[in-house]
Amino acid sequence: MQLHERASTVPIHSYQRQDWQGGYKSLKTEYDYWIDDIEGQIPPELQGTLFRNGPGLLDINGMPIHHPFDGDGMVSAIAFKDGRAHFRNRFVRTAAFLEEQKAGKILYRGVFGTQKPGGWLANAFDLRLKNIANTNVVYWGGKLLALWEAADPHRLDPATLDTLGKDSLNGVLADGEAFAAHPRIDPRCNQDGGAPCMVNFSIKPGLSSTITIFELDPAGNVIRQHAHNVPGFAFIHDFAITENYCIFFQNPIAFNPIPFVLGLRGAGECIKFLPNQPTRIVIIPRHKSRHVQILETQSGFVFHHANAFEQGDEIFIDSICYESFPEVEAGSDFKQVDFDALKPGQLWRFHVNLQQQTVARELIEPRCCEFPTMHPDKVGRACRYLYLGAAHAATGNAPLQAILKIDLESGQRQLWSAAPRGFISEPVFVERPGAESEDDGWILALVYDAAYHRSDVAILDARNLEQGAIARLHLKHHIPYGLHGSFTPELFISND
Repeated sequence: MQLHERASTVPIHSYQRQDWQGGYKSLKTEYDYWIDDIEGQIPPELQGTLFRNGPGLLDINGMPIHHPFDGDGMVSAIAFKDGRAHFRNRFVRTAAFLEEQKAGKILYRGVFGTQKPGGWLANAFDLRLKNIANTNVVYWGGKLLALWEAADPHRLDPATLDTLGKDSLNGVLADGEAFAAHPRIDPRCNQDGGAPCMVNFSIKPGLSSTITIFELDPAGNVIRQHAHNVPGFAFIHDFAITENYCIFFQNPIAFNPIPFVLGLRGAGECIKFLPNQPTRIVIIPRHKSRHVQILETQSGFVFHHANAFEQGDEIFIDSICYESFPEVEAGSDFKQVDFDALKPGQLWRFHVNLQQQTVARELIEPRCCEFPTMHPDKVGRACRYLYLGAAHAATGNAPLQAILKIDLESGQRQLWSAAPRGFISEPVFVERPGAESEDDGWILALVYDAAYHRSDVAILDARNLEQGAIARLHLKHHIPYGLHGSFTPELFISND
């Protein structure tokens, strides 16, 4: 495998912890400007808006939060028009965000361990959830929605990013009802005459957990909704779809709520991985038949799926699998994580035979990787190319510093690395207008550059990552490490 020449000059231990930590500083300023510091050239045919979401605040008035997943959501928009690019960022003004900013202190406990000041006594029996709207952002049905999986979406103005309030999906969701942060867009739904639809879910965990499926038409209306009970506690962040199924990996964990109720730990710190228990694969039909099938495979933990597709009675699911759940410890400092002590996430293919009720799995990519993406037209269908955030080195665990392209047919790999001082966010694939092949497009990614404590928008040719970035758009500031985002060909610039 050939690497881009910049990567070859980087030592195997490709990062300094202090550099990586720099991306976990709050960004408290909201910006609005045309990007004028550019290396290379923005492709003039790249038109539309890249939306990104993630925790923008890692502290409240100097009081640090315990884990980035507890940080208030900040949405960024990079709009591309005629070879130029415009940047804007705004915090999602949830009710809790406004309360805490007014008070100048932490008022809510976080799921991943952030506590109110005052010790356990001040936190005991306070079970309120703070909707932080920090995980994903998607434009669908004329609405821009900021998503957090444990509660309802917040609607934003796509041009200004102003918060318009919580959104109930036209009355479908009750106040505070969950709507997950990982919707999948079926490009050609066979229940709707080939029209696209957005598929999403919600989880109500418990001794028996309820999974609710939502399918939304292009106008944003919920046209199908059905709920299913599965045995055991379900901690599920993402799912995969095929043309006929929704697929969930029920990770083998136990949840003991007592330390949370007593104010000693956050809810996420009360999760314990059970390495001797199997992972369950829950397969829910999208059609009228509601017969749920549950199969078992080796123990492991899955946050994210790349894709899934059907071949006859068989389903193939490509997922990032960890040997165990990276548990959040009370009193720990996430900035001091020992990467070398943790096993990496790796790309596995799970082969499910519905007729024989069997599951086999094979390792596709041993390199540490996360945040898989692909051509949106291949969602739920067999695809040839996957793109992932990846470690610079081929072995071991490390922060994501590279983008890896995998050709699932030929087995060939391409790698573009921002090491030693660059750190990668989730890549997003954008199809080139008039594209003639599945990989004819661009990869867009935010890159934190520790040398300048700023972030770049990197644009890569998806056909050939190894030629380097077509353009790097240097922002005037950094963006804290984000979670998920999406691209729409719609152009949103309020001050154009």
